[in-house]
Amino acid sequence: MKAIPILRLALALIWWMSWPAVAATDFSVAERALFMDNHLAKLRPPTTLQYAFHKTGTLEEPFDDTVKLILTAQPDGKCCAVRADFFSGARAMTQPEIESAEGNPAILYFLERDIREMQRLTKGQANYFRKRIRMAVYQGATVRSVTLPYRGRPVAVREISISPYLDDPNRGRFEKMANKTYVFLLSDAVPGGLYGIRTRIEGESAASAPLMAEEMLLDGAGGRQP
Repeated sequence: MKAIPILRLALALIWWMSWPAVAATDFSVAERALFMDNHLAKLRPPTTLQYAFHKTGTLEEPFDDTVKLILTAQPDGKCCAVRADFFSGARAMTQPEIESAEGNPAILYFLERDIREMQRLTKGQANYFRKRIRMAVYQGATVRSVTLPYRGRPVAVREISISPYLDDPNRGRFEKMANKTYVFLLSDAVPGGLYGIRTRIEGESAASAPLMAEEMLLDGAGGRQP
């Protein structure tokens, strides 16, 4: 897997954070939760957040890897400056360091990798997929409360689900992947506020194995998807 050029990814992260909604103050509950909340407020640097990444499905070879966020104090002592080890070995992806983070950068790192993979698999444009996801978060997200296990105890989790491509007028260009779903799991009870992220592309029938399923779960989280 090719590394994403660091400048291009840094600009993409700026795009995520500056993308306008209908009005400057018009943000959905899901947008605020994913892109505006201070997920790192309770952390005391230096510390490391580690996530387990799992990919399966019939489309490509499965693999397991790790994502690490290394958090250090800013010059004023507050949290946090962030650098990432996103995957290891030949799969390692260069990610931009963030000097002053409040939201958990793992969300945007995950999404940018996902978008580049969609681009690779469909020959579509990254900005198009990025816009579809952001629009789905703004106006099509389902938000509900669930309880999931973390280090052997139940924790309250906000589950935010989107299906960016179901009503896409251009879905015919990538029909097999149009049912792709994204599930974001946020919790104030876990370090860094992000329990995990899951994506899934169903197979051709209800009885079929998924075409692709990926998840990134915080170390200590449970409930791997089939």
